[in-house]
Amino acid sequence: MCGIIGIVGKEEVADRLVDGLRRMEYRGYDSSGVCTLADGQLIRRRAPGKLFNLVKELARDPAPGSVGIAHTRWATHGAPTAANAHPHATEALALVHNGIIENFKPLREALIARGRNFESETDTEVVAHLLSEAVEGGASPEEAVKAVLPQLRGAFALAIAFREHPDMLIGARLGSPLVVGYGDGETYLGSDALALAPLTQKIAYLDEGDWVVVTRDGARIYDKDNNPVTREVTTSGASAAAIEKGNYRHFMQKEIFEQPTVVAQTLSSYVRQVDQSVALPQFDFDLSTIKRVTIVACGTSFYAGMVAKYWFEQFARLPVDIDFASEFRYREPVLEPGGLALFISQSGETADTLAALRHCKQHGQTIAVVVNVPTSSMAREADLLLPTHAGPEIGVASTKAFTCQLAVLAALAAHMAVKRGRMTRAEEAEVVDHLLQAPASLNAALSHDADIAAMAHLIAPARDVLYLGRGPDYPLALEGALKLKEISYIHAEGYASGEMKHGPIALIDEAVPVIVLAPSGPLFEKTVSNMQEVRARGGKIVLVSDREGLDEAGEGCLATIEMPRVHPLIAPLVYAVPVQLLAYHVACVKGTDVDQPRNLAKSVTVE
Repeated sequence: MCGIIGIVGKEEVADRLVDGLRRMEYRGYDSSGVCTLADGQLIRRRAPGKLFNLVKELARDPAPGSVGIAHTRWATHGAPTAANAHPHATEALALVHNGIIENFKPLREALIARGRNFESETDTEVVAHLLSEAVEGGASPEEAVKAVLPQLRGAFALAIAFREHPDMLIGARLGSPLVVGYGDGETYLGSDALALAPLTQKIAYLDEGDWVVVTRDGARIYDKDNNPVTREVTTSGASAAAIEKGNYRHFMQKEIFEQPTVVAQTLSSYVRQVDQSVALPQFDFDLSTIKRVTIVACGTSFYAGMVAKYWFEQFARLPVDIDFASEFRYREPVLEPGGLALFISQSGETADTLAALRHCKQHGQTIAVVVNVPTSSMAREADLLLPTHAGPEIGVASTKAFTCQLAVLAALAAHMAVKRGRMTRAEEAEVVDHLLQAPASLNAALSHDADIAAMAHLIAPARDVLYLGRGPDYPLALEGALKLKEISYIHAEGYASGEMKHGPIALIDEAVPVIVLAPSGPLFEKTVSNMQEVRARGGKIVLVSDREGLDEAGEGCLATIEMPRVHPLIAPLVYAVPVQLLAYHVACVKGTDVDQPRNLAKSVTVE
């Protein structure tokens, strides 16, 4: 949520700032703005809505200057209006902010009592006024930052431009990521490496509480205690081409079709084909001593964790707790010695998940992280880092990151089973064989894209849609409902198939399509029985199954979607494809914004 970028450059920066925002628009797109420094002035341009509105504003009224900051917003405090768009400015300075200032109300009231005038409803503007007070009182920019940062409670990444210091920017972070980029006679700030990819591959990640003075000559970094520090400069590896859609209509479509490749890439890091075994990255603790697994995640990552719970309990015979990150700390969970706390996140920056991670760390848990950004905050704080290798995911609705998470979690569950003596060498080889079949099975699933597109018009008019699944297919029902909600704005719910008769069946009528996920196998007959209960009440069934399942139960359905016959282990990966494609094509029929659905952001860095 919210993306920020700053450039201290040799040439005009406005176009490059906008390009950086374009690469971060998945983080928020309620409004955007830039501020440059030129001729002793702060030149600010802002616009509500999507980034193209800012582009039009800059075409009408350019922002010259070789130093500047920019922001794309996901609204927290204050509606997405031009007045609430960042950068916020005073006579002395302008700043952009990712995060939330939790104590902004008392700070704002105190500032108003001291005669400061506010132009917006945002929490961010209090930071601008606090810094301005200090600067107007004679403090240097560095002294102002030192004085103000300790007053702020919450999460923030800041980039600040000072009118009387036109050759520098100051950045700061607490709880929200911030990256320093190093160029040839230029230095950059950004929310992530992807924003800086066209500018530089040389980056340094600021640690928690760090702040930095950025000039053309480089960066001076200070820790939370204001001591000068050095942070490792690394090669980002982020591709400037990563945000190109190629021949695809949407990023989400492109990312759905990338799944066979990225799952194969991910599995290559976790399984050895030579001896059909599972291999994890190096770590310095004994997995065989783990007594309980606690899985914590949000959204789609939570549903990946639900699938993993089946695998950990089935293979490794380990008890598993799973909780939403946003609720985890508030139930005061019992965290006993010998526990593994497993956190799943695409970005590695999700505020609720990160807070839960730190809570578990304080309570003596070993920390494992499944994450798509190996340089993220969660990754850096983990005892066991398990990257997903999905590559940048631009579409706000997660697709390829989800299937890669499942691949990693299946490998981890098998490895823990081996370490605990619950899986023989032959059984491990069998699991590896099934996992290695996943990319081909994903390809086979994708071959039915046209069939799914052809029946999407049957679902698009619905006001409500229900998804049913049993066992590991139940989380897939939840994921399917989430995808449909996210990008088509149709109300949808996922249910465990057997739970329909305990209340939800009252909702069934001919206007409510029911999507049934039922691969042939041990749970097929029971799921079909639940499906028949729906049909008996006039419900319209869309059955997603393999050829054997469709031959047995497909007659009389509103539509059927054929999937390849796969082993139950990899069925969750494969059945992710039809629920993703169905949501995608329904959204296309309805004409909604697939890649940037309303009110959402890719990385939620506030609680």
